[in-house]
Amino acid sequence: MSAKVYIIHENEEWTKPLKIELEKQNVPYEDWFLSEGSIDLSDIPPEGIFYNRMSASSHTRDHRYAPEFTAAVISWLESHGRRVLNDSRALALEVSKVAQYTVLRQHGILTPKTIAAVGKDHLTKAAHSFDDPFITKHNRAGKGLGVQLFNNPETLAAYVNSEAFYESIDGITLLQEYIQSPDASITRCEFVGGKFLYAVRVDTSDGFELCPADVCQVGDSFCPTTEQEKPKFEIIENFDQPVISNYEAFLKANGITFAGIECIQNERGDLFTYDVNTNTNYNADAERKAHISGMKAIAETLERELSELKPIM
Repeated sequence: MSAKVYIIHENEEWTKPLKIELEKQNVPYEDWFLSEGSIDLSDIPPEGIFYNRMSASSHTRDHRYAPEFTAAVISWLESHGRRVLNDSRALALEVSKVAQYTVLRQHGILTPKTIAAVGKDHLTKAAHSFDDPFITKHNRAGKGLGVQLFNNPETLAAYVNSEAFYESIDGITLLQEYIQSPDASITRCEFVGGKFLYAVRVDTSDGFELCPADVCQVGDSFCPTTEQEKPKFEIIENFDQPVISNYEAFLKANGITFAGIECIQNERGDLFTYDVNTNTNYNADAERKAHISGMKAIAETLERELSELKPIM
């Protein structure tokens, strides 16, 4: 059997654009949809390149144990020396913002003040550590899960003890200082093959749902063909920040080949990094206007990796 690219994921909609690009370039691939399944640990994995696109938000699509099963599969693959892009270290960071922040800091990357808490009493007590507005978010998240803004501990306590409150799937809720952007935007830096590809400005004035994939779009109000409205996603020309080199070093040290890293700048110009997405997606409208394609770049990287693959004896 000839080697091919194996796509490890749990979301067909997010994977379709990649498959289209692989087919355009005649790259052989196989779909591994790991929402559930089984592996015989005595089996020998097929030869090929294994691209891990597992998402921290899988439980929102009723794929509760997909990350855990993926971790088991990747452990099996790595034990046989298979080439995994976004490997077991990357997966561990995908499903834990606490893990992300600790490792980002090791690479000289500024992150917001964050407290991790388990239990409502500990959560409400931790809120008193913030003098200024703060937000909550889920430790295992994606799609802005659990993000709420609070001005004081009292409003947080009322929320936590209401029916509106729901815990992170791993039980860890984060309290984080609120970084206010002067223009209500964040920046998402995209990396392919561990190298910077482009940065996209994301308008956050309408909320925290920041997934750039087309299936996460909020409606016609952000359509770039609508003259009276500004597009939600817009690729930044000639983006050049010193932190890019830190990001690339962080990715290399943690087995991350493909990622989107989100950051925000306050009114003083301080740049805070607050999220790493190893299951990165792209906005088609923004890319079309900028004449660039993230999925095409990923497909080209996978094709090159496959061509350079040496058979395991």
